[in-house]
Amino acid sequence: MLTGRKYRLDLTQEQAEFAERIGGACRSVWNTALEQRQIYRRRGGWIGYHDQARQLAEAKVDFEWLAEAPGHCLQQTLIDLDQACARHGTWNVRWKSRVRNAPSFRFPEGGKIAIQRLNRRWGRAKLPKLGWVRFRITRPLGGKVKSATVSRDGEHWYISFLVEDGIAPPERHASPGSGVGIDRGVVKVVTRSDGIFHHQVFARDREVEHAKKFQRGLARTKKGSQRRKRAAARVADLARKVGRRRQDFAAKTAHTLATSFELVVFEALATKNMTAAVEPKPDPERPGAFLPNGAASKSGLNRSILDKGWHRVELATRSKARYTGTHVISVDPAYTSQTCNVCTAVDRKSRESQAVFWCTACGHIEHADVNAAKNILTAGRAEHAQPRPGVRVGARKPRDSVGRKANRQATAAQGHATASPELAGIPRL
Repeated sequence: MLTGRKYRLDLTQEQAEFAERIGGACRSVWNTALEQRQIYRRRGGWIGYHDQARQLAEAKVDFEWLAEAPGHCLQQTLIDLDQACARHGTWNVRWKSRVRNAPSFRFPEGGKIAIQRLNRRWGRAKLPKLGWVRFRITRPLGGKVKSATVSRDGEHWYISFLVEDGIAPPERHASPGSGVGIDRGVVKVVTRSDGIFHHQVFARDREVEHAKKFQRGLARTKKGSQRRKRAAARVADLARKVGRRRQDFAAKTAHTLATSFELVVFEALATKNMTAAVEPKPDPERPGAFLPNGAASKSGLNRSILDKGWHRVELATRSKARYTGTHVISVDPAYTSQTCNVCTAVDRKSRESQAVFWCTACGHIEHADVNAAKNILTAGRAEHAQPRPGVRVGARKPRDSVGRKANRQATAAQGHATASPELAGIPRL
């Protein structure tokens, strides 16, 4: 089974500078290749990975900074871009910025990566053109290395190994027949159908005040100045600390759910749509003013939802479920908070408050989140027993790249895109 191992690197000054240059080369290849794809699409043509890889090999002859970077890292950038365009569409893929995107590059051939253990705390790995790099061993690799990814987070560099651990998924769960429904909320992060809550405050009140202070200080700095870089680093350090707590909470919660239950049912929440911003509408009677539409309160709700890390909990549970034989499915969240789990009556008035559910039909009183979690479990058991088409069950399947296939067929019928005279002037790699 494939799994990941992440360690902190201890690079020398020369290695860190070289890693920055490799990340910059990969970012440049991504942006140039994406621009090339968009120009082709705009003019009715199509270009794929193989053509761009051939142009990349030609460009390395003319540009020394491209030849300096490991060739497999640049090829992996083109492969990642090809997969992103197939999954999301060429026009929906984002550009990579030097400021917003930290440098990252991948070595795909794990057989050529030599790993040695120096002592109880330190090990080293030999990477192409980077040489031997030291990393802090916080846990054993536990398998055969398939690939390695080097990335920077803040001031520190990290290496992530993709490892084949050789562990086969179990045939049955340790607790067959057990199941739990999960309701994710703002007040309590995770509410289980058996009445147990999993919650943690990721950012303390004092840290929230510090974050606001750091943000105000960042806003007063001049763009491009050293003072602004230091202010941005303070903001990022605090955000990383909160993010690590959120990741730790998700891992611990996922471990508890996967080891305790054979069936874990989540709601299929569209978090991106739920946290969409409300655009203020101008007041026609007062120039420069806006109509009250609840944009401020919606902004606060969006921050609360994103702070809880709903998707991270589900993602961690699906990853852990591979080792325990747990089935993780998602069901339609419609009316789960308005339905009584005793008499199945649906009435929005039954939800008296955020925490109280009082059924208007049978008088059943229960915690509102627990009632919703029980409804989620009921729907999940029915869905797991008899899966119906059109409802997402288990892991999400990748999109069918029908448009990409049609573009290839059209290009093959009309001749290669680069032979068309109207595509002249397109930037090459």
